[in-house]
Amino acid sequence: MWNVGVYIALTIAIFGAIIAVAAAAVVFVIRLKRKEKPNLSSIDSDMELQQLGFSVRTAASDKKVSFEGSQEGLDHVHLTPRKGLLELYTIEELKKATEDFNPGNQIEGKVYHGRLNGKNMAIKLIKTEHVSNVEVRLFSDATHQHPNIIRLLGTCVTEGSSSFLVFEYAKNGSLKDWLHGGLAMKNQFIASCYCFLTWKQRLRISRDVAVALQYMHQVMNPSYIHRNIKSKNIFLDEDFNAKVGDFGIRNSSVEDETKYPDVSTNPATWNLGYLAPEYLHQGVVSPAVDIFAYGVVLLEILSGKTPITRPDNKGGTNVWLSEKIKAILVSENKDELRQWMDCALGENYWFDTALTMANLARACTEEDPCLRPNAGEIVEKLSRLMDESPEDEHMLICESSCKPLVNSSTNNSSE
Repeated sequence: MWNVGVYIALTIAIFGAIIAVAAAAVVFVIRLKRKEKPNLSSIDSDMELQQLGFSVRTAASDKKVSFEGSQEGLDHVHLTPRKGLLELYTIEELKKATEDFNPGNQIEGKVYHGRLNGKNMAIKLIKTEHVSNVEVRLFSDATHQHPNIIRLLGTCVTEGSSSFLVFEYAKNGSLKDWLHGGLAMKNQFIASCYCFLTWKQRLRISRDVAVALQYMHQVMNPSYIHRNIKSKNIFLDEDFNAKVGDFGIRNSSVEDETKYPDVSTNPATWNLGYLAPEYLHQGVVSPAVDIFAYGVVLLEILSGKTPITRPDNKGGTNVWLSEKIKAILVSENKDELRQWMDCALGENYWFDTALTMANLARACTEEDPCLRPNAGEIVEKLSRLMDESPEDEHMLICESSCKPLVNSSTNNSSE
């Protein structure tokens, strides 16, 4: 009996020890988890940064900023933190770069030329509330920066109502300057010593813009619709490569575009001439809206004319470039097409190529968006034209005697 009692006592002791060890282990795990639990004050701090729309690297020697897209109002932004970082400039740096925003450095409107640490830049003043509208996906990864999209270098967000976007500097200004007489007042900002675009340059610019649209519409996922394609927002670098700009900071609505009774009196109201019918009347937005506007830009490149012009005779109606080309092509009057071409070109262009481009522009500006080509088809067409064009810039007008003005396949420009 004594032995049995000893065994029972030992068993109870061992069992108690096991329970004690298990309890100690549980307590240890709980304490460990508490140590690993994130600091609530750190969470609050991160949330404040997210509300501002920025993820800031705090090292003083590395002033960078990247946008995040998880907060309300920035749902279209999809970036990984610390990827595609943008400079975070101070207002003092921008004042230094522009000589305190000296009027002599004003390129146009609210855009200034600046130079900081040996780098040229274009500095655009915008409302602080519009910073979150910038389509950062286009600038999110410097290693995949598209050559035909203007680079966003950084931002300067102030506590007031005005902030700044800092872009790469396009040394040869905008396409609008070259086509519509803006060079004289901006000659200090233009790198080229020439005063007009050659035929070869125009062809390449047309292709460059189409390539940018192809990237936005057919490569980006989800696709991006610019909605503000126009010659003013197409910039030319030192080698006359075209770069599309002005992403996501467009302020005007369809109603803003339609409240001017005489759109030909002010260049700022030319926007109406770029608007596709379905967007103008129903507010429908699709890639075809950009294609329509591109077609108008293509007509500007060919003719040197503005999207909407005042008629020569008093009492006449305004002339829309997209409608004028349709009338010319339907007439099959080659002399009328020659007269319509930009007189700055003289006879230094290929008539057959110009005719093909005019038909392409006509297809882009079809009233029915389903009949317009997509960006990839436009790129294919223009690339083929560039491959077929001779290298000699000083060509005379050349045409095929039997070629009609209107393509039989105008409605399908992927020919």
